[in-house]
Amino acid sequence: MVKVLVTGASGFIGFHLSQQLLSRGDVVVGIDNLNNYYDVSLKKARLAQLENHPQHRNFTFHKLDLVEQDRVEKLFFEHNFEVVVNLAAQAGVRYSLTNPHAYINSNLVGFTNILEGCRQTSSVQHLVFASSSSVYGNNTKIPFSVHDNVDHPISLYAASKKANELMAHTYSHLYQLPTTGLRFFSVYGPWGRPDMALFLFTEAILNNRPIDVFNNGEMKRDFTYIDDIVEGIMRVMDSVPGPNPDWSGEHPDPATSLAPYKLYNIGNNQPVELLYFIKVIEKCLGKQAQKNFLPMQPGDVPINYADIDSLMIDVGFRPKTSIEDGVSRFVDWYQSFYLA
Repeated sequence: MVKVLVTGASGFIGFHLSQQLLSRGDVVVGIDNLNNYYDVSLKKARLAQLENHPQHRNFTFHKLDLVEQDRVEKLFFEHNFEVVVNLAAQAGVRYSLTNPHAYINSNLVGFTNILEGCRQTSSVQHLVFASSSSVYGNNTKIPFSVHDNVDHPISLYAASKKANELMAHTYSHLYQLPTTGLRFFSVYGPWGRPDMALFLFTEAILNNRPIDVFNNGEMKRDFTYIDDIVEGIMRVMDSVPGPNPDWSGEHPDPATSLAPYKLYNIGNNQPVELLYFIKVIEKCLGKQAQKNFLPMQPGDVPINYADIDSLMIDVGFRPKTSIEDGVSRFVDWYQSFYLA
């Protein structure tokens, strides 16, 4: 039994992770600010699922914003967390173009408070935190590797996630705090975010509205099913990083360090063209989409494609859910949740 702090517990990934941690017998303390970036009722419905879990006695929830420094500090001192998984963040590439301050507050100030909480309490053995495939920015070498340089982000969201990686490394170096960053690739599945493509497309097709297809559908995404993401997180949680004795300052490896620090991609390792993704949705719904073809949006990239060799070598895991199975499971959930 491990005592785990999950930030963003009412969010898409945090909810699913909390469910699985409870199922294996861990004690979970979840926090979330329940902001209105998307439908708060969906977040509350996820929380209700956690509170009705067979192991619900092992779950405690606090409504808390990571920018509340005093409350975050108090939380850490009241609980002897062994593992912290930071999934709370202001998400969304396009939203960052119009609401930059939300990303500074949540993703930078909030993450600083998490780092300080871990540093000031001796019980924390491992901090796992969400990064993003968006950090690869203008990189064109594919598949994207954690061993490649990522110094050219093209959205503030991506820049904030790159900053999180640098901040975590600093704490690993200064305080020997083991930290692991996870670059997630296009996560989808039941209980997913309403601002993500699968949710938007499904809702629009069912309501006979056209869908916006950016870059004329020629983008490719490494769509990764939520269960695979969660299994990857849990395996990484249980694999505390140590220093890389072969690390060299002459040829620095961004994914490892002389400090206890590590970066991994978690992606399906099989990028799918957006038009094929839409075809799968259409097949599952039994209904054709009306398509509104548009140019590439600012902040978007034409392809994301994860190199997951390090993940496979270190924790023996690779995602296994096909796009056809994953989309079908989402559509079944969507229809049962919204249309039943």
